[in-house]
Amino acid sequence: ISNSAEAGVFLVMANAAPGDGYRGITCFVVPRDTPGLTVGKKEDKLGIRASSTCTVRLENVEVPESAVLGEVGKGYRYAIEILNEGRIGIGAQMVGLAQGALDLTLPYLHERRQFGSAVADFQGVQHQVAQMATDLHAARLLVYDAARLKESGKPFVKEAAMAKLFSSQVAERVASRCVELMGGVGFTKDYGVEKLYRDAKIGAIYEGTSNIQLNTIAKLISSLYKQ
Repeated sequence: ISNSAEAGVFLVMANAAPGDGYRGITCFVVPRDTPGLTVGKKEDKLGIRASSTCTVRLENVEVPESAVLGEVGKGYRYAIEILNEGRIGIGAQMVGLAQGALDLTLPYLHERRQFGSAVADFQGVQHQVAQMATDLHAARLLVYDAARLKESGKPFVKEAAMAKLFSSQVAERVASRCVELMGGVGFTKDYGVEKLYRDAKIGAIYEGTSNIQLNTIAKLISSLYKQ
């Protein structure tokens, strides 16, 4: 569970009416010091290591009726709505990550010289930088568009999925290419690009995997053409 090492309260989705299937899922507010709730060890992760991820165990936990968040049976709806909105935030995170990789790499490419010229002056390098900048701009606009729709109260689920999908792909490509363009130093921890390369991977995993985004996008597009 993300940030569980620091959390003072947990939102727990539990089925209050198993016979009703997902319609019985209810959201409960459970304080960290509730008897029966324990937080496990911090996972040793590839990236986003500043954010803790731990197992959370609940054994014979009892909570009062006042612990229900919202309405009984609406937990599934709340969870889906949170995920849909959160994908815009993940898209923004991935855009910022890719921008950070470029910001760390481009000064080095202008400082580093090979064969009498700055690495940034070689056409092959320039083409790669241009492609990364174009992809990044497209990802940023997808995120802005999804955020605009959300703030306007308009349907945004498809656009949020597109923004999350594409920006996570761009972040991986840009961070990877920046490591390569920096050469050996890009593979070290001295410049920070390798950290962004490791952090980028989570974009295709949390808040719904890339395959889930593809499913969502395809379903919503198909619905526009079904008779």
